[in-house]
Amino acid sequence: MNSSLEEIRVQLEKSRHDLLKLQNVVATGIGYKTVAGKVTSELSIICSVEVKKAKNKINSSDLVPPFINNIPTDVNPVGILRAFQAPTGRFRPAPGGVSIGHFQITAGTLGCLVKKNDTVYILSNNHVLANSNEASAGDAILQPGLYDGGQNPADQIAVLSEFIPIHFIGDENGGSPSCGIAKSVTSILNALASLAGSTTRLRQYRIQQQTENTVDCAIARVLNPDDVSNEILSIGEIAGTQEGELGMAVKKSGRTTGLTNGTIDQIDVSAQVSYGTNKTALFTNQLLAGAMSQGGDSGSVVLNENNNVVGLLFAGSDTTTIINRIENVFDSLAITLPE
Repeated sequence: MNSSLEEIRVQLEKSRHDLLKLQNVVATGIGYKTVAGKVTSELSIICSVEVKKAKNKINSSDLVPPFINNIPTDVNPVGILRAFQAPTGRFRPAPGGVSIGHFQITAGTLGCLVKKNDTVYILSNNHVLANSNEASAGDAILQPGLYDGGQNPADQIAVLSEFIPIHFIGDENGGSPSCGIAKSVTSILNALASLAGSTTRLRQYRIQQQTENTVDCAIARVLNPDDVSNEILSIGEIAGTQEGELGMAVKKSGRTTGLTNGTIDQIDVSAQVSYGTNKTALFTNQLLAGAMSQGGDSGSVVLNENNNVVGLLFAGSDTTTIINRIENVFDSLAITLPE
């Protein structure tokens, strides 16, 4: 008997951390099982891997089990999931779907216009507008991006306003100054306790920071409202927002591949995304679609057939696109669509 979507969601939440520890597994999610190259109607837990290997080439402890508590699994080869960032013309006014970027990166995609406290902003990814946490508020945002010939200050269209920090795996406090201070304070208090004749000792504990992410997003304040357009290139005006659902037909307009179409193949996706050498971030509660993007499409908004925004594209591979849920993006930045 097929399990319900809610039952699978509960099991996936229990299992995803262990599954992501398996060799070669880069993402987990819920989708329809594929058998002999054909998509079936059977819901399953899907484990995406860089390369699908023969079972005798993988340690038995790293094999994806065929079932998890009677819920079927499937293995899907997707390659390495990378945050998209790469190389087009200068647009004034600039619509969504065109080249943009922080003055120190190559280029990404202008997602769409949003509003916060009656001010108009440009929405895109953190790694497009804020250089993967390395930028500061007030930094210049160029359209087109640097890789596409953008010059600072001639092509500046906005200034970075705020971004949601990306938590990278392995960045959990390490040897930060705050840890050193805590250690010193602990030593002093223990010395005083000893002088007072107390046998009680304090022990320093490291509280690990949350390393899971749900969004890669940032906003930039537009310098001149006449320099931007409240529509998406090749798509038109945005109708509103809607929650992305399994099997939903979607589309996007990006600076590299232009207008492309796809389908949400998985929901509740947890994925380990590479941001370059020794920088990997775990994202949860993502949407996954097929090959509808390439490097430089990062920051594109993803819409359904009725032009409702369902997500913000930020990563993928040659066969896969990873998308933030738009409700999480809007909530985290406290933004809305312009009226």
